[in-house]
Amino acid sequence: MSQVLPVEITEEVKQSFINYAMSVIVNRALPDVRDGLKPVQRRILYAMYQEGLLPGRKHSKSAGVVGEVIKKYHPHGDQAVYDAMVRLAQEWNLRYPLVDGQGNFGSIDGDPAAAYRYTEARLSPIALELLRDIDKDTVDFVENFDGTAEEPTVLPAGFPNLLATGSTGIAVGMATSIPPHNLGELIGALAAMIDDPEITLDGVMQHLPGPDFPTGGRLNRVGLKQAYETGKGSLRLRARVRTEERGGRKMLVVTEIPYQVNKASLISQIASLVRAKKLEDISGLRDESDRQGMRIVVELKRGANPDVVLNQLFKQTNLQTSFTINMLAIVNGEPRVLPLLAMMRAYLDHRREVVVRRTRFELKKAEDRAHVVEGLLIALDHLDEVIALIRASRDGAEAKAGLMERFALSEVQAQAILDMRLQRLTGLEREKLQAEYRELQETIAYLKAILSDETRLWGVVKDELLAIKEKYADERRTLITEFAEGFNPEDLIEDEPMVITMTAAGFLKRTPLEDYRAQGRGGMGAKAGRTKDEDEATRVFVAQMHDDLLFFSSRGKVYREKVFELPEAQRTARGTHVKSFLPLEEGEEVKALLSLRSLTDPGYFVFATRKGVVKKTAIRDYQNLNASGLIAINLVEGDDLVDVQIAGSGAQVVMATRGGKAIRFALDEVRATGRASQGVRGIRLKPGDEVVSLIVVPEGWEGDLLAISSHGYGKRTPIEEYPLQGRGGQGVITFKLTDKVGHLTALLAVDGDEDLLVLSRGGLAIRTRVRTISQYSRPTSGVKVMNLAAGDEIASAFVIKPQD
Repeated sequence: MSQVLPVEITEEVKQSFINYAMSVIVNRALPDVRDGLKPVQRRILYAMYQEGLLPGRKHSKSAGVVGEVIKKYHPHGDQAVYDAMVRLAQEWNLRYPLVDGQGNFGSIDGDPAAAYRYTEARLSPIALELLRDIDKDTVDFVENFDGTAEEPTVLPAGFPNLLATGSTGIAVGMATSIPPHNLGELIGALAAMIDDPEITLDGVMQHLPGPDFPTGGRLNRVGLKQAYETGKGSLRLRARVRTEERGGRKMLVVTEIPYQVNKASLISQIASLVRAKKLEDISGLRDESDRQGMRIVVELKRGANPDVVLNQLFKQTNLQTSFTINMLAIVNGEPRVLPLLAMMRAYLDHRREVVVRRTRFELKKAEDRAHVVEGLLIALDHLDEVIALIRASRDGAEAKAGLMERFALSEVQAQAILDMRLQRLTGLEREKLQAEYRELQETIAYLKAILSDETRLWGVVKDELLAIKEKYADERRTLITEFAEGFNPEDLIEDEPMVITMTAAGFLKRTPLEDYRAQGRGGMGAKAGRTKDEDEATRVFVAQMHDDLLFFSSRGKVYREKVFELPEAQRTARGTHVKSFLPLEEGEEVKALLSLRSLTDPGYFVFATRKGVVKKTAIRDYQNLNASGLIAINLVEGDDLVDVQIAGSGAQVVMATRGGKAIRFALDEVRATGRASQGVRGIRLKPGDEVVSLIVVPEGWEGDLLAISSHGYGKRTPIEEYPLQGRGGQGVITFKLTDKVGHLTALLAVDGDEDLLVLSRGGLAIRTRVRTISQYSRPTSGVKVMNLAAGDEIASAFVIKPQD
């Protein structure tokens, strides 16, 4: 009669779930640290071995393998078994496939394998190394699920499968993710560990620099050592991409992709981003992969920067992925996270045990055979007496007993004599037995020496590993390098030249330089931007997209923005007001702009104010520039900034005034001061005059100074006509001013190969070659550079260098 036991359901569910979880962890999801196999994988390989599906023999139907595994070893679903077998055959999933499949076993595009009634399989050559010596009592066997057969609890594992092929699996409350490695490098590291049991991780990594994935690619070494030390970490993987050119257009060609990335899904992902206009520089995408290898072609639009597009692909697609390391494996029946050295040591301990058990097995077999041969030789030495004894015996039992008593033989030896064929009585057979006995004695001595000498024992382990290396080692596929894991915004933006324009009312924009076409001297110019009444373009210059743009304000502060962060607008557009992205206070205005590659650059900022003050401060003093800005210069009341430029030691300074005066002096005459200082006098001004331009040129520079007047006149004058004076003087005449010419608007340093861009207060712009503007001496007015409408005048001018 059955008995019903009442229990608390919460306790029953808790205990049952724990039992279930441990079953999944130990018996299904996690690999054994010794052979690197999950139970289903081990059962598949053992079943194929038992069925004789060895390398060199014919493939056999996968359905038969699946059936054999389910029938004898793995009481679970057939599809689960087949899926596991398929993965063991996929070269893009396993660094060293353990199953040699024939037929459709899927693809890196995610295509499923054909049904198991269509495919065939056998063991791969390297899989046989996992099973070698399994019949020599090297591992323990247990009964299968129904007690009708036996299966191994672990395989002998002639090579370190867990670290060579890696493993991934999700259990209950835990998951494993072990990367694959290059077998040759791995065995080299194991050999080094055998030679030096105290070897450090650094020593191991001299032989084993990092994972080696079946799909190749590039691996960032950042974080790798820490992952090996702790057994946990995350590594960044990238595709391997090269740039090619065809028909004048550049292409990105992907030849290797990150591990476990689906190629078809990757291509679809890129195509979706192109359609969504998130990747605007891609004009074509196709898959040219074939049996020769992978080849994904990304065609670029004309003028596109391949490096920028590639960085965009890395950021937005699976051309860059992360591989999580969690080196979780079953150790002595329990799940444990192991660092690399512990995992290697666990494998070596397993191989030592396998060699010991195999040696004991072979020793016993050799001793048993030597015992038999010894008895046969005794019989041959007393052949006539043995024959007489046997003939005189009534039956086999009496003969056996007589032999044992007469010649002091064991039962095994006596039985071997009785079983001996007559042909063994010849002289030749006797010699063979004597030779065999000598060989057996040598074998026994060798095997005993292995068991009695730990050094020799480890030598056997090492030699067998090196033999595997010699046979199966191949070239590394994954390139280990260093690259930035994250992306700065500029990595995704082409570093192209932009025209930065700012009006007196504070409207700012950036416009591609190519939007401004070159025109002849004296033209009317093209419309550069819509301006409000009485607004004017006061600052215009060329900067690169990746430059820092520094805003120097009327209150002596400096702010920073990246050029690419500015609003882009067409040449005819007004732009966006600077207060929309700078934290300017009430009444604070931007007085000067400067583009700079980095605030860590050597050199100085040179300041010039309307009242003739000059100041020199090291660029590095502004490294801590933040969103709220920093004090750049201490301005006296009523003074304004005119310009800020960059200078190195030995430079020379030219300051020009509205009244047509200019002074040239050495920058070394200006002592470097801190950010909050006022500066010193650079030029002595006449009443009503003010500084309009600041020029900084290197020592020994021999170019021209280009003067532009408010009514559109200009000229070039060699700098040697400007005498080098002491700081603080009145300077010399640089432009002959008349009502027709107007006042001096700008003085610029030119070499002659540049373009000149001139902007009027009415918003017109003209770009012309500097060399078309004639050279004149200092006290002259020059030639017409830009025709202006009535009431309009020149607001600013700047030089466009040849590389722009």
